[in-house]
Amino acid sequence: MNLYDAHNHLHGAWLAPHRDRVLADLAATGVRRAVVNGTDEADWPDVAALCAAPLSAPPADRPQQSADSVRLIPSFGLHPWDAGNRTPAWRERLVAALDAHPHAGVGEIGLDRWMLDRARPGDPRLAGLRRAPLDEQREVFLWQFALAAERDRAATIHCLDACDPLAAALAGAPRPARGFLLHAYAGPAGSVKRFADLGAYFSFNGSFLDPRRAARLQPVYAAIPADRLLVETDAPAMPLPRDDATHTLPPASDGSPVNHPANLAAAYAGLARWRGVAVDALAAQVERNFLRLFGP
Repeated sequence: MNLYDAHNHLHGAWLAPHRDRVLADLAATGVRRAVVNGTDEADWPDVAALCAAPLSAPPADRPQQSADSVRLIPSFGLHPWDAGNRTPAWRERLVAALDAHPHAGVGEIGLDRWMLDRARPGDPRLAGLRRAPLDEQREVFLWQFALAAERDRAATIHCLDACDPLAAALAGAPRPARGFLLHAYAGPAGSVKRFADLGAYFSFNGSFLDPRRAARLQPVYAAIPADRLLVETDAPAMPLPRDDATHTLPPASDGSPVNHPANLAAAYAGLARWRGVAVDALAAQVERNFLRLFGP
């Protein structure tokens, strides 16, 4: 099977010590393409450098896997968590990154009310960040989304506790003809048609297999049209439940678990179980969907 990771952060510092091993494992697992998302101005050059670098050699036990069998697709965007710390030159820098990479996407962009309403004041993931209010996030998001529409680039959207504001923003905005991705979609099943009618694709994340989330999200992923389904890892974030993970990495220096990107295959297997289809049939459908959104 050919597998496609619609959303990850392979350039992240947590994966850097293991990058050669990770890329070899991806090739051995059958991953053909993976979209690497930048989230702020500082990491856009890291995304570009990783996606331009020669890939590692295939593992010794899979010599038939060519070193170029995994293609990394860059995507550049200003995440809502980082919107409050943007520099005055952020727009020019984003345009320059897209100019330099004609096949890159725009992302990760979006709206996030969780960090405003539910995140703990001392949450270490938000340390040092000014939490932009929703109106400011919307302004930053819509400028980037309009840029994606103008250039017909695939846009990757983060949405947390903000489905209604996002749907309203999308309905009144120009949209990329090829569509856009709602990554790790965890909104209500009742919003699926509304977003799909606007051009959305929806990516399943393996962390949803956790029984605490599965009961709510399995009906959501039953409601998504087959031609709008994608699969992602969000690696190194969003680790799978231990019983589902097929690949492991050491924890980060702060003890946080690190999601191995080759767990993509386990995410495919879990989604196939949820939808009651054979995993190879799901993989063939996801391949068509991925190529339609992100390009051949």
